[in-house]
Amino acid sequence: QVQLVESGGGLVQPGGPLRLSCAASGSIFSFNAMGWYRQAPGQQRELVAKITNSGRMTYADSVKGRFTISRDNAKNTVYLQMNSLEPEDTAVYYCNAVIDWVWHWGQGTQVAVSS
Repeated sequence: QVQLVESGGGLVQPGGPLRLSCAASGSIFSFNAMGWYRQAPGQQRELVAKITNSGRMTYADSVKGRFTISRDNAKNTVYLQMNSLEPEDTAVYYCNAVIDWVWHWGQGTQVAVSS
């Protein structure tokens, strides 16, 4: 059993920063990748950023240059530093971990960008 616990969501003004964290615990033998997806109302869930066990990072075009994903292997934790937030970034953000080639999801954390 794997658990993903997210934290760091909230309300922020346009242009402001926010950092999300996701800690994985449980039966973890091998991480394949960890990352963040988001889903806005009425839209499909989309990839925001991910990092593989080799350290390769992938970003959605809409967040390149503004968001940074990082990982603390000792803590089994992945972070998403979000800068220059825009109203279009408003969504529920979900942590994702691929562990032993099985996909796991967090419960989601709301990010709202509004003045």
